[in-house]
Amino acid sequence: MSQAAPEPRKTLDPDRVAEWLATHPDFFVGREGLLQQLKVPHPEAGGATSLLERLVHDLRGRAEKAEERLEQLLESARHNEAQYRRTRELVLALVAAQDRDALGQALSTQFSEHFATPAVALWCPASLSDAEPRPPQAPRQVIDEHAGSRLAGLLDGRTSRCVRLTPTDWKRLLPHTGAPRRSGSCAITRLSLGEPLGYLILASRDPDHFRASMDTLFTEYVGDVVARLLIRLGPDHA
Repeated sequence: MSQAAPEPRKTLDPDRVAEWLATHPDFFVGREGLLQQLKVPHPEAGGATSLLERLVHDLRGRAEKAEERLEQLLESARHNEAQYRRTRELVLALVAAQDRDALGQALSTQFSEHFATPAVALWCPASLSDAEPRPPQAPRQVIDEHAGSRLAGLLDGRTSRCVRLTPTDWKRLLPHTGAPRRSGSCAITRLSLGEPLGYLILASRDPDHFRASMDTLFTEYVGDVVARLLIRLGPDHA
């Protein structure tokens, strides 16, 4: 004979049981044996496992996730510290430059050795070099009509931008360095300090080194430092 179904008044609503347990968290105090009898679905193997084993499994998973997040934070901190040290060395080297040619050389050396950027160009208007005793030395270049037009075109009205650089543009804008056979990439920032002071180009033969989606805050920061030093290192400010 089949067992009769329980009367409705004797059936407990699972939601009400869960609500009651949530408001009585001390229910299992003194009832530890009951905890060992409870069975819950196993999260991986299927079937059922004890509540205590499930809790241990969940806690282990939370601990592993916490360790992963901590490692990510530590890795980010290490990256930021390394970036700070590289930026500090860069700025100190720029400040130590004795003239504008030395400033250009410091830019080239620092970016090549510490930022994996092998090519740098510092384009300045002729007004910044007319009073100098000798022509500018690479990576400094004097802006002419064609270079100025192309640089403005690549920026497309922006202050700073990361773009692909074709071999033709490379030869035109970084004439002191060997051009790649295929397109590279670059970060360009406009230099100004109350007046136009030119452009700074940081270039790589890797077409993905400077991507259009990259933030240009660092490039603009370097450009601000360079613009101030270009003025300070002029003949009138020696």
